[in-house]
Amino acid sequence: MSEKQNQNEIQEKPKCEVEDDIVTRMIILSPSANISQSELVQKLHMLELPLTIKSTCYGAMVHGSKEAVDQAIEKSRKWDPFNIFTKDRGFPPGDPRRCRGHRGAAREGYHQLEKEFNLLCYVGEALKKPEKVKIEKPEKVSVDEFKRIVNENSSKIIDEGEK
Repeated sequence: MSEKQNQNEIQEKPKCEVEDDIVTRMIILSPSANISQSELVQKLHMLELPLTIKSTCYGAMVHGSKEAVDQAIEKSRKWDPFNIFTKDRGFPPGDPRRCRGHRGAAREGYHQLEKEFNLLCYVGEALKKPEKVKIEKPEKVSVDEFKRIVNENSSKIIDEGEK
């Protein structure tokens, strides 16, 4: 076999096989959740689904077939419907590209998750007490009105800057 044929065979083989139906989701408990992180993980294990379940500081991470993960999420939301939230995670548990145990620092996105976590109490309250919201389309401001507003406010800004 020539070297060129050998190279063509190597190029035709896939470099890695990715299973399309394998997903990882984060289950995030609101600060006002009625279930603890350890209770969540215990209940997930008791479902006896073919999943990898990892306890985390915000709740848990579940990894497995899309069907099993969806089933776990559906059941877990029933345990505390207004305080259990989920989010996709692009990497499996313990992946060295994201795991802080391998990186030695917080992973990318952790600080975003931390900010989102602090807002979940408000989201839960809004889910408990939904209100009908009517959004009114704002009227356009004419060019003359805009110029008048700019002129009024620019003089105020200049006056405040001199103080």
